[in-house]
Amino acid sequence: MLTYCTNIHPGHSWDEVLTGVWPRVLQVKRVVAPDAAFPVGLRLSALAAGQATPAAALRFVDCCADNGCFIPTLNGFPYGPFHGGSIKERAYLPDWRSLERVRYTLDLIRLLRLWLPPSLTGSISTLPIACGRHISRADLAAVRRNLITVLRALELSASAGKPILLALEPEPGCLLETTRDVVWFVEAMALPRDLRRLIGVCFDCCHAAVLHEEPRTAFALLAEAGIPVVKIHLSSAVRITANHRQAAALFRDDCYRHQTTVRSYTGTVHFTDLADALDDTPLLPGEWRIHYHLPLYDDGNALYGTTNAFINEVLAWAPSQTLLEIETYSYENMPPELRRGSVVDSICREFAWVGGIR
Repeated sequence: MLTYCTNIHPGHSWDEVLTGVWPRVLQVKRVVAPDAAFPVGLRLSALAAGQATPAAALRFVDCCADNGCFIPTLNGFPYGPFHGGSIKERAYLPDWRSLERVRYTLDLIRLLRLWLPPSLTGSISTLPIACGRHISRADLAAVRRNLITVLRALELSASAGKPILLALEPEPGCLLETTRDVVWFVEAMALPRDLRRLIGVCFDCCHAAVLHEEPRTAFALLAEAGIPVVKIHLSSAVRITANHRQAAALFRDDCYRHQTTVRSYTGTVHFTDLADALDDTPLLPGEWRIHYHLPLYDDGNALYGTTNAFINEVLAWAPSQTLLEIETYSYENMPPELRRGSVVDSICREFAWVGGIR
């Protein structure tokens, strides 16, 4: 199953989702799936999820059916606004130490229970616990309590015939950066057996490529630990091997956090943001990989390359039947000279690109 994440479209409130995001979804469907049921990877903020009353949510079910769409997954990573102004670290707040994160995720569960078609297992992707690598023992205890509250709600949903999994999404610069971190974390949480089966992974190709993960090893580790790969974000990172300052400057912005890894013969250095790498003196040589979700069809130019080849490797080793979700939220923030057509045009080209490699 192939979908795309609607976090590429600005839409903070429930009304904005209906009037701004949904019409664009239908434009995409008319091109990529005119005669077939179309899965939608819906992103809802905490505000939108809270505003979607039971009556409004049921009307949305009818809207989906009338337009040949269905909702198999929700993006529950960014809590607040995700477009406009400086997002940076705010994309990770509140984190899993907070009850606000619990209430938000419970709202998403409430909605997906109504929207999920019969016979499907749904998913809600979420942040990798917290931004930063250091959390105290007391913090981990709070995280465990909060996760158990959410997993109990998922257990009730499964018993009602609406199975939904919580998908942790590893990301550079967070508590859980890699699949190996997820395996460690799930073991450390010592979750009850009936709840542990409800937690899985959203494997983001851009994030994993920035950290040079090896897909075959990553998926083997998860399989051995009994942690399901719930969905895979098809996304491509920026790759630079020469003219580093000129090339990287194209992708420096004040909106999102662009974690950067520099690998050379002397070792690997991690920067929490591209600005830190560019401001570092002297500028480090080697291969730069930047967390910047490029359109999948973009093969780069004379200045920069991409990690598209990594996506092919991921798909070669990924568990079969895993939900695939195109995620290119940074499109409207890209330099104008790198954008090719409207957002809808770009998404449709990404669907065509994926179809060409599968």
